[in-house]
Amino acid sequence: MRPDPDAKPASFSRVTITELMIPSYANFGGKIHGGILLSLMDKVAYAAASKHSGAYCVTVSVDTVDFLQPVEVGELVSLKASVNYVGNSSMIIGIKVISENVMQGTVKHTNTCYFTMVAKGKDEKPTQVPKLILESKTDVRRFVEAIRRKKYKQEYSSFLEKLKISSGNEDDSNIL
Repeated sequence: MRPDPDAKPASFSRVTITELMIPSYANFGGKIHGGILLSLMDKVAYAAASKHSGAYCVTVSVDTVDFLQPVEVGELVSLKASVNYVGNSSMIIGIKVISENVMQGTVKHTNTCYFTMVAKGKDEKPTQVPKLILESKTDVRRFVEAIRRKKYKQEYSSFLEKLKISSGNEDDSNIL
């Protein structure tokens, strides 16, 4: 079997964005607002997905956003994104967020999450993305974990749908 000439290695689309956390990003508790971090995660996911696909990409879902430690004003935040899995038009992007206090010389892992992005063509419809070439054991591990995460997400969605139907109330607009 010949390799796909359009396929791209996982290393091709790895992206890091670093930004200084300023006072206007702080919440009422004096920590960096989670929404600011989510916005930055969306940017880095877009950068990795569009780099891999060569197309405009949209966010379809955000999974497992874990805020592990707070981020402080004055810290440098680096968001590292990698295309971990590709389907036909979708890509799963893994993101790791690192916060660095340059005055103290400390570094901490603050967030991990996974974005599903879909490439769009000029007609605004989903478009085929290049296959992913796995170059290392880490790439293979991330690929397999993404498949498992995708499977569990589908099973969970199916479970929730069955639960809604079995409750006899398909209109749950008055509750979450």
